[in-house]
Amino acid sequence: MAINKVLVVDDSPADLKNIRNIVSEAGFSVISAANGREAVQKAKSEKPDLVFMDIIMPDMDGFATCRALNSGAETKGIPVIFVTSKNQKADRLWAQMQGGKGYITKPYSADEIIDQLKNFR
Repeated sequence: MAINKVLVVDDSPADLKNIRNIVSEAGFSVISAANGREAVQKAKSEKPDLVFMDIIMPDMDGFATCRALNSGAETKGIPVIFVTSKNQKADRLWAQMQGGKGYITKPYSADEIIDQLKNFR
């Protein structure tokens, strides 16, 4: 599957900007959302090829958003990579159970983000 458009979801403006910059500098088209509800709406309208998403967000957390994406007819094939400060083994396992296809812990390096993009090329 070719990755062209990436949705970045994070309620932290700094993390959102940082990941957007890494992804766009790697040559990908980037769209962003500040929370889970917005992410679901943008995923339906923009049809991204991959999602980088925080877990801890107000309103709708990353786990709930991932479940919503995986249960939607239009969005169920979009891989979700969690980018989070949650670093426990249980968090990683739960992320996988929610349908997450990858897991990066904060602080992250640009190489970790790029490697995930390469995994889905």
